[in-house]
Amino acid sequence: MNRLVLPIVRIVCCVAVMIVMTVQSYAQAQRRQAQRRVNASRSLDGVTAHRDLAYAEGDDSRQRLDLYLPESSKPLPVIVWIHGGGWQAGSKDYCLPLRAGFAKQGYAIASIGYRLSDQAQFPAQIEDCKAAIRWLRAHADEYHLDRERVGVWGSSAGGHLAALVASSGDVKEFDVGKNLEQSSAVEAVCDFYGPTDFEAFVTTPDYQRHARANSPEAKLIGGAVLENLEKARRVNPITYVSKDDPPFLIVHGDQDGTVPLNQSELLFNALKKVQVPVHFHTIEGAGHGGRAFSEAPIDELVSDFFEKNLKHPNTQQHGPSASTSKSRAEGERSPPR
Repeated sequence: MNRLVLPIVRIVCCVAVMIVMTVQSYAQAQRRQAQRRVNASRSLDGVTAHRDLAYAEGDDSRQRLDLYLPESSKPLPVIVWIHGGGWQAGSKDYCLPLRAGFAKQGYAIASIGYRLSDQAQFPAQIEDCKAAIRWLRAHADEYHLDRERVGVWGSSAGGHLAALVASSGDVKEFDVGKNLEQSSAVEAVCDFYGPTDFEAFVTTPDYQRHARANSPEAKLIGGAVLENLEKARRVNPITYVSKDDPPFLIVHGDQDGTVPLNQSELLFNALKKVQVPVHFHTIEGAGHGGRAFSEAPIDELVSDFFEKNLKHPNTQQHGPSASTSKSRAEGERSPPR
């Protein structure tokens, strides 16, 4: 009998030890994970990070946003950042407004992901951007956000989507999914060198490679641009421009070899025509992105724009509704004209 009992006791003891070790390992893993979250928040110097928040139904990892919140006793104005990457690459992990210190200036920063063109063609990208904005408004009380002060900012493909979010504010076909009781319209938009008119883009001398069937623009709309002009028209921010659009800040380098300067010129002129407040800043000598767009004069330009149009939108404004300025890539900005 004892011969049978002893092995059983040993087995029970081993199982008990394994359970204890498993529980301890799980507890340690949980503590490490919690510590990583604490460290991540601390590393942002008083800015709390909420990462990978799902703004759409399902488990698509691209339909997530990161929310960065500074300490505030009042609901925070929100800057939504849309990354670039030709609609086929890029990540919400690179967040220019956060790097430029806008959270410390008193803004909530939402860096959003969206489905890329190898996964879903247009209008999936604009649907995702608008869904993220509606989600932010639906959860404004939870995260201490001001749902009446939401701006959007993007570069390159993200600049295109930012401009499209703003100009298509009343286009209901792009609002699909959850939180449809919330508006996806925004109060201010900053467009860094985004495409705005695909037909004009791909027919511009030296940029005609974008007319090919394997271009990023073709992959976005599902075919070569010049063979799909109606699809191209639907994707153009300029198509939807109206007098009800929010204020725009447009910034572009005059040596951009990827998106021609005329894309920003066309948008500026369309907004000016319907008397939407717009400022167009050209960086002489700057290419497609790069350090010139994160230098102090440009940070100041963007900061002033959001300060006036998002943080204090009811402040009395003077001067023309459309203005321009220029700076050199190394920094110094000329006065508006």
